[in-house]
Amino acid sequence: MSGELPGNINRSPGWETDVLSEAATRSGPDGRGRGRFRILMAGGAVALVLAIVAVIVVIRVNAGSPAPSPAPTSAPAASGPNTGTLLPASVAAQVTGVPVGTLDAVGGGSVLSSDSTPVSRVSGSPLSSGGKPEMLYIGAEFCPYCAAMRWSMAVALSRFGRLSPLHGIHSSSTDLDPNTPTLTFYGSSYASPYLAFVPVENQTVSHGPLQKPTPAEQAAWNRYDPNSYPFIDFGGKYVISGAMYDPAVLAGQTWAGVAAALHDPSSPIAQGALGAANLMTAAICGLTGGQPGSVCSSSTIKGLETRL
Repeated sequence: MSGELPGNINRSPGWETDVLSEAATRSGPDGRGRGRFRILMAGGAVALVLAIVAVIVVIRVNAGSPAPSPAPTSAPAASGPNTGTLLPASVAAQVTGVPVGTLDAVGGGSVLSSDSTPVSRVSGSPLSSGGKPEMLYIGAEFCPYCAAMRWSMAVALSRFGRLSPLHGIHSSSTDLDPNTPTLTFYGSSYASPYLAFVPVENQTVSHGPLQKPTPAEQAAWNRYDPNSYPFIDFGGKYVISGAMYDPAVLAGQTWAGVAAALHDPSSPIAQGALGAANLMTAAICGLTGGQPGSVCSSSTIKGLETRL
């Protein structure tokens, strides 16, 4: 499929000298006047100190005890560096380390049986970051379709670099396919010599604001799939809109359960999630010029590239 996609369903100076001069004039040659002046000055200093103390006492009495600082408001659910639950290392390793043999056994999986062209070829402005082609994802933590696609993205991205950390969440309990187990890319990082991954989790599970797209990201989103989740743009060359497989296959599963199922090519989860991951891998290979060869030269990926 080529072309664009249709839109979808913050006192004066020197007074001290004057007083001293006057006191000296009034003093007699015996110096008694000067002595009286010193006494008066000392007494005046004491009186001044007492007056200041009295003022301070009055202020404190009138003010009462210091008002307590207002209690801090509750921080939004996504105020920290991450949301969700950090997956155990063993579970994360299963997600990011699906064997090539398993991926090849799945191929296009159940994806191509329901949509012969799940990845759209487009002619948008090239996306790049740090000198590398960019894969832009815009989604929301409440979205069940994003929930399904994040498993696939994690698998595909892990073939080109390192995605970490992995945090588990569940989609909204009041949406379609409620409480779908999934990952969140909020606060995650991606390191790859071939590809830049830019995830934007636009809203929280409770539909609150989370990450705002940049003007350029918003423009790409508006052009191909305005205000619809998930939206994935592969360097301005390919676009995926919506889920490539049914989130219902993830119903009732735990994060560990999904991770384990990804290693069974016959499971409905692997058929959907890995089928989508393979197609994403083919799209990424189209951006990286076929690098790395260990991934992009496989017959499975080359065959799927013809379906893009």
